[in-house]
Amino acid sequence: MARGVQIGDKAPDFTLPSQSGEQVRLYDRLGERVVVLYFYPKDNTPGCTAEACAFRDSHEVFTDAGAEVIGVSSDSSGRHAAFAGRHNLPFTLLSDRGGRVRKSYGVPAVLGVLPGRVTYVIDRGGTVRHVFNSMTNIDQHVGDALDVVKRLQTDRTA
Repeated sequence: MARGVQIGDKAPDFTLPSQSGEQVRLYDRLGERVVVLYFYPKDNTPGCTAEACAFRDSHEVFTDAGAEVIGVSSDSSGRHAAFAGRHNLPFTLLSDRGGRVRKSYGVPAVLGVLPGRVTYVIDRGGTVRHVFNSMTNIDQHVGDALDVVKRLQTDRTA
């Protein structure tokens, strides 16, 4: 998918192993919840650790607004388990070995080699409602996603 997944597109479904080894299917997580799906380059790097910890610190707010946060990188499930344990991450991390799902979403690589950092907010019906792509603006990934999730929650209860 050359252009990448855009706002209004149907999110590509996938199944990947989590840090516990459980197979997680995106569309099984939708329905009652909005999914904040964020792709990041690598566990235990400064930017990725900052992003994961920012999502961790806002986890309760996301949960209260009816959203589930899911992180995706090409690291192994075992590496994800160590990363999640080290930083007390309360959300799911998925192992996309080989980058198949990353490619299906059209997440760009920086300088053609470093996997990009893109956050998607996917509504309960599987439609992408927000896309944010930035390697450096970590806080905006979390802040923008939270704003969209809250707006979707308000729309649902209105």
